[in-house]
Amino acid sequence: GSVPTFGLSPEWLLTDDGVPIADALVLSHPDQVDRLAAACPAAAHTAVLGGDPCFDRILAAGPRREAFRRAFGVRSGQRLLVLNSTWNPTSLFGDGGPDDVLPLLLSRLPELPLDEYRVAVVLHPNVWHGHGPGQVRLWLDGARRAGVTLVDPVADWRQALIAADAVVGDFGSVSYYAAALGTPVVLAATGPSVIDDGSQVAAFVRAAPKLDPHAALGPQLEELIGRGDVPADPAGLTTSDPGGSAGLLRSLFYRFLGLPEPAAPALLDPLPLPAHQPPVVTAPVRVLTRVGADGAVEVRRFAAARYEPAGSGEAHLAVHEDTLDPGALALADVIVRHGGADDPRLGPPLAWADQVLRRHRSCTLAVQVTGPGTCTVRHRSGAALELAGAFDGVDPAAAASALLAAGPVSGTLTVRSGGTDHRVAVTPAR
Repeated sequence: GSVPTFGLSPEWLLTDDGVPIADALVLSHPDQVDRLAAACPAAAHTAVLGGDPCFDRILAAGPRREAFRRAFGVRSGQRLLVLNSTWNPTSLFGDGGPDDVLPLLLSRLPELPLDEYRVAVVLHPNVWHGHGPGQVRLWLDGARRAGVTLVDPVADWRQALIAADAVVGDFGSVSYYAAALGTPVVLAATGPSVIDDGSQVAAFVRAAPKLDPHAALGPQLEELIGRGDVPADPAGLTTSDPGGSAGLLRSLFYRFLGLPEPAAPALLDPLPLPAHQPPVVTAPVRVLTRVGADGAVEVRRFAAARYEPAGSGEAHLAVHEDTLDPGALALADVIVRHGGADDPRLGPPLAWADQVLRRHRSCTLAVQVTGPGTCTVRHRSGAALELAGAFDGVDPAAAASALLAAGPVSGTLTVRSGGTDHRVAVTPAR
């Protein structure tokens, strides 16, 4: 994109002899042209208004929001929370030191019910390059096991912004783009020593709500989403020619080449649909269930919960077969694994389930999630059942926890999660 947070000063734009480095400095808004003239008069004549191709691609892909949400595994009744960080020691990610905000924020994610929030993390490519992919994944391993997705920093971050219901970020351009889309944004790092005080990004940072990483996360997000206001007119200042950057930039390029411009319209590549990225939670999950007077089973699940979740209802523990701590399986009421029913590596789901129930005497329900909306379960009573819901409905593992509360009965099971009622068909397993 062409939203600068810094870089209009002479040391960035001139050679040691005071000559502009670039023949054309592409800016997206006249406000930036004025700032350039004030900050570096020697380079002012190189300014060209070229729009913002990055933002134009985001705008063009807006109608595909629901498809992007499905790709990121966002289910009906869930909100997608995107955490994003630029690269700088004062950014949300920081530099790996003890004062970084992101580790504290990640430690609060278990407060969010799994079926109410889907969480994705967007890190600037330089974070990955500077620390190395192995180190970044190691730092975020606990969050990934609790269902957090690391978004491709080059290919998929724009789609994540389009799909998001709320963004927690810093002073980087990703937060600004999110606000320009009208998405509620709260800042957890403001970088006062990094950004230009006169820039539109600085104005946005000053006006945006701030997150307190030491306070409960859920109420702050509820307030942010409920308020829904976006300060400092980020959309109006992102580009003076929304949708026009391809034509402006092509004209500039052909003018420099001294060639006639093609007659066909100038177009930008559309944003591709990301690969399906459903969360696979391998951290232990504390589950609260309550059967209502109408027979619906309310389910609230908390991954890697540090404390017993607050709330009424019966509690049980669901543990994935791939848990980092195999000892947790001995305490589990529900044991889960993922894999298609015809996966030759896994064998028949019910044969596995029988082995699980024999091996772990405290387990009441063995569950194989066979698809986005389906699972096969074996109850200790002997009942073998198939559960099937909508592709983007309730998580099959949550439906299995509801079945544990309701008892192993066939028919239609109503699962209430994230403020949404989901209908799940329960039939005898074949």
